Amino acid sequence: MTAHFSSATFDFLDELAANNERDWFQANKHRYEDDVRRPALAFIETMAPILADIAPHFRADARKMGGSLMRVYRDTRFSRDKTPYKTNIGIQFRHEAGRDVHAPGYYVHVSVHEVFLGAGIWHPEAEPLAKIRQHIVDRPADWLAARDDADFGRYFNLSGDSLKRAPKGFAADHPQIDDIRRKDFIAISELSTDTVLQAGFTGLCRQQFAAATPFMRFLCKGLGLPF
Repeated sequence: MTAHFSSATFDFLDELAANNERDWFQANKHRYEDDVRRPALAFIETMAPILADIAPHFRADARKMGGSLMRVYRDTRFSRDKTPYKTNIGIQFRHEAGRDVHAPGYYVHVSVHEVFLGAGIWHPEAEPLAKIRQHIVDRPADWLAARDDADFGRYFNLSGDSLKRAPKGFAADHPQIDDIRRKDFIAISELSTDTVLQAGFTGLCRQQFAAATPFMRFLCKGLGLPF
């Protein structure tokens, strides 16, 4: 298996960070296509049968627009940062129900200074967040088994924001209150940038995403979604 990404991928992202303006991007758009989008779409295609095997209800969609590869264009409407382009590659493998409900997903993040894999649900809306919290209350042993699974913990750490107090309707003295207070149920595996350039990167993604199975299964079950 050959590597999808190359040093040219990082060169472009690095130069984009230093020249984050429309004129520069348009003049170098062919480099974006050759060194970023094309290898990213090839990576997504390679991941499709892998996901079908380890998490069959999640999709690797290699379309140029509207698929797993996130847009390079930033939404600057509500941001003080008005730079027009993202300086990272973001790839999201959504649940098949993800367009209709707020569902968990797998994520790959590649930038010059940061590479990580993600699994879970980030900034869920109030209803799915309440369902996950209630599922922890209803099935605490299942939650602990998923959260503390040895393979999962070998690669991933839980991350994201939490409330300072117990959410409304949940007991402040609940044994799992620290997890119930979470606003995000996202797990992160930090990687070195060198891993992206290796032929075994997709195999590494397979191994680590498979290790997240207990965590992802728990979230899906709490939301009433098939895993």
